Amino acid sequence: MTHELVRVSDLDIAYRQSHGEERPVVLIHGNSSSSRTWNHLLDGPIGRRHRCLALDLPGHGASPAPAAGSGVYSLPGYAAVLTGFVEALDAQDAVIVGWSLGGHIALEAAAALPDAAGFVIFGTPPVSGPADIPEAFLPNPSLQTGFTADVDRDSALAYAASCLAPGSPLPTAELVADILATDPAARSELGAGLAGTSYADEVEAVGTLGRPLAILHGADEQFVSLDYLHKLHAPTLWRGSVQVITGAGHAPQEETPEELAALLEQFISDLPPHL
Repeated sequence: MTHELVRVSDLDIAYRQSHGEERPVVLIHGNSSSSRTWNHLLDGPIGRRHRCLALDLPGHGASPAPAAGSGVYSLPGYAAVLTGFVEALDAQDAVIVGWSLGGHIALEAAAALPDAAGFVIFGTPPVSGPADIPEAFLPNPSLQTGFTADVDRDSALAYAASCLAPGSPLPTAELVADILATDPAARSELGAGLAGTSYADEVEAVGTLGRPLAILHGADEQFVSLDYLHKLHAPTLWRGSVQVITGAGHAPQEETPEELAALLEQFISDLPPHL
């Protein structure tokens, strides 16, 4: 599947689009990843049924890096890209699916996406600010790699392995390639921004969302605390609980794509009809 390009503000954003024609699904990858991570979904039954749109965030995958000092490498910056992307591709009524950083971007952008049908996040513990981070995330030393500019191959390999369930037999070569191909400034500038408070209160966003929200979680997750997720106040939480995916770690789209796709299909089928 080849990339297409769309102009969002003054940025060229690369994306992949599946062949389905039913309700659009926008897929947002994580830190130091790319749209490649969604290939199983794009090429599978859900992609053949739905119009799945997987973008490369700026400085990731095939999307060029923004101008230095532009502020794009931040949650508000990425959220602006997402809202512009949705508008440019006429997907305002999409289901918004965010993995890891992508889930944080989805929550940051939620208020600016009033027509989105629903939200699905995984690998994403909503936080109200820096004080929540120690409880929301597990004490994994590889987490810091996601906020480090210069990452060598060994650090990239450790980070990739932490995205999977412990002892996973899945190859990490593509994960490592995505990490090493990411603009180093994307990690360092994001980390600097997260140390402050220049982003939305995600806990409040979840509590006041007003639209269906699915929170998924890999049973063998190495970055995110399930106990923390259970404490969230989420009135519109799908099925009333966090949905745990057996056999998956931080990246179920790579590890258990069929199970993830089934949950997405069930979530979409529970939404009001797509007109």
